[in-house]
Amino acid sequence: MTLRIGNASGFYGDRFDALRDMLTGGELDVLTGDYLAELTMLILGRDRLKDPGAGYARTFLRQLEESLGLAHERGVKIVTNAGGLNPAGLADRVRELAQRLGIPVRVAHVEGDDLTARHPGSLAAHAYLGGFGIAACLRAGADIVVTGRVTDAALVTGPAAAHFGWGPGEYDRLAGAVVAGHVLECGTQATGGNYSFFTDGSHDLRRPGFPLAELHEDGTAVITKHPGTGGFVDVGTVTAQLLYETGGARYAGPDVTARLDTVRLTQDGPDRVRISGVQGEPPPPTLKVGLNRLGGYRNEVTFVLTGLDIEAKAALVQGQLEGALAKVADVRWDLVRTDRPDADTEETASALLRLVVRDPDQEAVGRALSGAAVELALASYPGFHVLAPPGKGAPYGVFEDVYVPHDAVAHVAVLHDGRRVPVAPAQETAVLEDLIPKAPLPEPLPEGPVVRAPLGLVAGARSGDKGGNANIGLWTRSDEAWRWLVHTLTVERLRELLPETADLPVTRHALPHLRALNFVVEGILGAGVAAQHRFDPQAKALGEWLRSRHLDIPEALL
Repeated sequence: MTLRIGNASGFYGDRFDALRDMLTGGELDVLTGDYLAELTMLILGRDRLKDPGAGYARTFLRQLEESLGLAHERGVKIVTNAGGLNPAGLADRVRELAQRLGIPVRVAHVEGDDLTARHPGSLAAHAYLGGFGIAACLRAGADIVVTGRVTDAALVTGPAAAHFGWGPGEYDRLAGAVVAGHVLECGTQATGGNYSFFTDGSHDLRRPGFPLAELHEDGTAVITKHPGTGGFVDVGTVTAQLLYETGGARYAGPDVTARLDTVRLTQDGPDRVRISGVQGEPPPPTLKVGLNRLGGYRNEVTFVLTGLDIEAKAALVQGQLEGALAKVADVRWDLVRTDRPDADTEETASALLRLVVRDPDQEAVGRALSGAAVELALASYPGFHVLAPPGKGAPYGVFEDVYVPHDAVAHVAVLHDGRRVPVAPAQETAVLEDLIPKAPLPEPLPEGPVVRAPLGLVAGARSGDKGGNANIGLWTRSDEAWRWLVHTLTVERLRELLPETADLPVTRHALPHLRALNFVVEGILGAGVAAQHRFDPQAKALGEWLRSRHLDIPEALL
């Protein structure tokens, strides 16, 4: 008995026609859509300030308008977290849409995640719920289930628990579904999107198809995609997504802690990867709560410095603005040396000097900065110009996470007939242990000739954000490369290769079954993506930067 669960959205703004494509491209039992990220919750919170009836992903309604009839005809259930901050409101809008279209569907929703009232000063505070509220809605006959903030994997564990009759204590099965859900949650990242080795082979990556999972009652799964769609699914693409935005060997959630160090991946045919061996443990005793608040106002301006004396030009403009910035709470200058000597175009002869300012007072980073910067137009370094004039200062957000006991959250399934069914909190929990019995590492490669070359010639990478932290997952495609990587890329070597991490806490986790290392870099993203602390605020390309760094690599691996 196989349950086929597809994904049609990895973020708010993903491919609009994916919902229809997934419904028409092949057989499905359930279609999920993930619309929520830490930044999205802040965006929806600001929407709700303007309109208390807002707070959900409006795109989902427009997608559903052209696809609801298809889903009904094919008997495909839809489960989505597009409810955001207002799942009840979105559920009502879906009912209105179905009535207008004359399609008889049963719509349920899940609530209880909203803890904003308990956290004064926050714009949105939401607990990450598990999948059993979704399961209750589906077991009662819902065709569409709308949630707010649930874990991304809950969109898969809920339907699986409902379909197979799993209970809260069936940890290995639930952990298998969590791993499958984590692979699906970011859509085309599992089918060749954002993939380090995208230049290999003859795969067409211009329009990767969205992934689906064939789940089995024992918790095993096969990741695949609809026939004839673009992209590809292999052990590498699935490994990359497994490492995305994870930390150590334990991947904790509200229903189960999945042991990533037990995951086995095997190629099961073209565009088919089997996930097996996943072990689960009781969830931790607390639920994560994501807090979003407005941190103040932010502004930036980028000065273009062309030709000779780049550093002197940068020093001049910094000195000229020193007085105007004296009272600003946070000032950051970054000189990006994109210039080349004897360049044959003006653009390649130019460097960029980026100024970012933050302050609780909008005026301090708005008119005061823009006036001072514009006044330099005829009075600063030769060739003065900027990419764009600074604006009036825009609000920025700050994300942090806190934790509350399971029973502090009223998790409720609101069924299609209006009945409210409380979802019991986890009865068995276990404190996460930092140390897991370490799997034996392979012997180092024998010494031999080496070549100075980029790390990316032998290792793939996928990186991402979790609040103010970033993770960098790396994996190899051969046992020999793994033997070299695991003994070479220590925390100390990572800090040498990525100097931005030199003064930050870095933790390394080895996952031998995946031939992978996962590094967690604490604090590199400041107060989270909405604060735009660094050039790459979500650490999306941190792994690719690491792959571009040169070190001594054995010739045998090249």
